[in-house]
Amino acid sequence: MLELFTDLYELKMAQVYLARGMTERAVFTLSVRRLPERRNYLLACGQGPLAAKLADLRFSSEDIAYLRGLGLFQETFLDWLARFRFTGDIWAVPEGTPVFANEPILELEAPLPEAQILETLVMNQITLSTVLASKAARIVTAAGGRTVVDFAARRMMGVEAAVEGARAFAIAGVAATSNMMAGRRYGLPVSGTMAHAFVQAHTSEEAAFRAFAEAFPDSTILIDTYDTLAGLARAIRLAKDPAHPIRFSAVRIDSGDLLALSKAVRRMLDEAGLQHVRIFASSGLDEYRIAELLAAGAPIDGFGVGTAMGVAADAPALDIVYKLVRYAGRDTTKLSTGKPVLPGRKQVFRTHARDRAAGDVIAGRDERLDGEPLLQPLFRNGRPTALAARSLDEIRQHAATALASLPESVRALAPADPPYPVTVSERLQQRHAEVIARIRQQQGGCDPQGRQKGDLS
Repeated sequence: MLELFTDLYELKMAQVYLARGMTERAVFTLSVRRLPERRNYLLACGQGPLAAKLADLRFSSEDIAYLRGLGLFQETFLDWLARFRFTGDIWAVPEGTPVFANEPILELEAPLPEAQILETLVMNQITLSTVLASKAARIVTAAGGRTVVDFAARRMMGVEAAVEGARAFAIAGVAATSNMMAGRRYGLPVSGTMAHAFVQAHTSEEAAFRAFAEAFPDSTILIDTYDTLAGLARAIRLAKDPAHPIRFSAVRIDSGDLLALSKAVRRMLDEAGLQHVRIFASSGLDEYRIAELLAAGAPIDGFGVGTAMGVAADAPALDIVYKLVRYAGRDTTKLSTGKPVLPGRKQVFRTHARDRAAGDVIAGRDERLDGEPLLQPLFRNGRPTALAARSLDEIRQHAATALASLPESVRALAPADPPYPVTVSERLQQRHAEVIARIRQQQGGCDPQGRQKGDLS
């Protein structure tokens, strides 16, 4: 279904490549040029779903008929598309790995036309999941071990974004989702309480609480429809009813002064002997509000987070690029100002000191440096590897371990000072300089501004 999820210019370029016999192996690097503001790291995510989509990618007869009807493409090219299969290799960091600016998240190697038409799909899939996982990781960090539940689906940008987002949230440490489609597709724990409409539809809060608790014992009661503390008092009376007590495991507050209310609610529950009942809060939460509440001593046990996490409100986009770095055995780069592209196949080595990540070095893939090599085979000869088949539990555990290994200043919500160190190996720097020199010579001695050598105008 995603075979036409490409941009027109990719298909146009692919047709020209094929017509001119430019079908040798190409390497494209996917990376983020700079971290979004207020981000100390990104949590790379989306490689697994991308791998599944690439393995099944086919152009149907209906797709070919549509393209033919545009009057842009030659029959030889359409015949090639009809036989299309991804045959290449992909090296990628495992899902749930923290990454930094200019580091390869993945490198895709395939015949040039094949690699080119996958640009939009690859960028889209990694961008969405990485943006959302990175936001969720910050929210989980702010919660400090307390439960976080995904309430975001209704305000996200489309059905697939919500489903794939729920998976990304889970990788980042979110405990459950309210999204039933995501629960089924990915085996995620699902969680849900009640809406204010349920209370309003009954003649009284007591009737609503009793109906819900009898249908779903030990669930969560929403107490703020009319008056939070009065609603809690009614729930407590029902729990203490000697004839027909109800059971609930938590109460949810969805409005008002969450700090003051949570303290008052905790006090009332404890005085009623309901110390086991937890307090769950929602309503416009993000990592900053959660951190603020907990720092002020709010006795909140869990958080339902929606819009801010679902759209990554403070950093919804990435400066992500998919750039050609090698073709036909020749390393290549761009000379565009402010947009460096490191040439050739690459690897990232992460060093550790006292169980903490100490710094990364971007190097050539043929280099052997100290540290853990992050990029691993995701595809070989068009077939997904074991890395692509990891379970969600395995990915989630990897993410938890990798995040815990970051310096505290990098995991923190505030900008890290200094930032996490990322350097380029001497050999790769030298290779970059050599490729630039060769390109300038081939282009007639122009510098990156397109001026001739010696021309300072």
